[in-house]
Amino acid sequence: MPERTDLAALIAGHGEVIELLNRGGGGLALLTRLLEVVQPAVGAAGLAFVEFAPAGGRVIAASGDVEWTIGRPLPAAHPATVCLLNGPRVRQVRLDRIPGTLAGELAGHGLRRMVVARAEITGHTVGSLHALHRGDDDPADEVERDVLGYVAACIAHMYGDQTGLPVHGDGPVVAALSEGLAVVDREGHVRLWNPAAAQMTGLPPAEALSLPLPFPIPPSGQVLDHRLPDGRWLKITSGELPGPGALQVVTFRDITVQQRRDQDRDLFVAVTSHELRTPVTVIKGYADTLTDHWESLSETDRRYAARIIGQRANELARLVDRLLISATDDRPEDGSAVPFDLAQALRTAAADLPADLRRRVVLDLPADLPKALGERQSLATVLTELSTNAGKYSPADSPIQITAVARDRMVCFRVSDRGIGIRPEHVERAFDRFWQGESGDRRRYPGAGLGLYLVRRIVEQQNGWVSLRPREGGGTVAEVRLPCG
Repeated sequence: MPERTDLAALIAGHGEVIELLNRGGGGLALLTRLLEVVQPAVGAAGLAFVEFAPAGGRVIAASGDVEWTIGRPLPAAHPATVCLLNGPRVRQVRLDRIPGTLAGELAGHGLRRMVVARAEITGHTVGSLHALHRGDDDPADEVERDVLGYVAACIAHMYGDQTGLPVHGDGPVVAALSEGLAVVDREGHVRLWNPAAAQMTGLPPAEALSLPLPFPIPPSGQVLDHRLPDGRWLKITSGELPGPGALQVVTFRDITVQQRRDQDRDLFVAVTSHELRTPVTVIKGYADTLTDHWESLSETDRRYAARIIGQRANELARLVDRLLISATDDRPEDGSAVPFDLAQALRTAAADLPADLRRRVVLDLPADLPKALGERQSLATVLTELSTNAGKYSPADSPIQITAVARDRMVCFRVSDRGIGIRPEHVERAFDRFWQGESGDRRRYPGAGLGLYLVRRIVEQQNGWVSLRPREGGGTVAEVRLPCG
């Protein structure tokens, strides 16, 4: 230890730190440089700074013989932490009188005493500065105490100016925020990065502080919805912080779920309006014809118009049911899973298909098919959707074959067509809500893109699964598997 604190070296080094600060420096780099300047000036073996938060403290910067302590925690309820946060703001402490593993490790490195100075802002401790010495009995002179108290006050001022501190952004107020919070300087470099910001962006403080903000900043007082490269959405706001530093505070929150719901809602409205328009137009057209030309129409024409109105009304009712079911993620309260005769349930469901599909269906069901475990009443919806899909993508006079088999404690049935087939890359996407193999004005096949989505939901709710695959020779095979009852 020098005979006295080297004030000349301290002032020269501190001037260098001030220049770094004026050039926009901050955060750990500036704090570490400050410790490197102060350490030889006060003759310490090493300096360390502990940042405090509600959960306790953590060594965030260190120099000399105590660099190895960086990252070491000091729990809030630990006696050593309580000791550091109480008593005089600047004092000397013998390490052998401080409980805890860290103090013992410091003593094991030949360090015997330290001078501690708390960094405080309006009575709140943001951290503590530690100058560690090897001598047992050499008391810290008054100049060293004053210097360390002054340096601790400078560090507290850095915290107050948000100059890249706190490092972990977990001050008592900032840490409590559920929204991401960043403070950026006039160059757009991050000076504060709270835990919610790190969690939302996946960027820890070390990868965010002193670097440009990883997303655009809206004008002060305005709101910006921004999509991150990984597909998530943030809602970002900004405002100017008072003072000469030209700092901006930026808050942001993850609105990915809300954005998806908004997109689903817009798509739902678009699909609904498109799909409802055709049957409603046909029903209205034939109803107007009957109303305006009843007397001039033959009995055959009247019956034909009434039949078309009935068919389209049934289509409309089915479409409304599909839209309502797809608009909620709740499990339908149709009943509990029970064993049921799958073969008989398929025959009944096939008999209830629309006439144009019913005449194309070919049933091939074994007499000894085991019972399935599930909700029998939902099977009609599953078979109707799969048969409708098969009929839509195959020639009008081609058969739709329904077969069943038991295998590996599962009972399954297949709906096969001889149509255009499904492309291998579409076998999973076809089950997405509103997905269509074709889009835009060139679509050859009508539909809302809900049928297979509903089928998968219903089947998986019964602990089964459904799949699609191309059929050998052309066409598509839809297979549903349910547990044996």
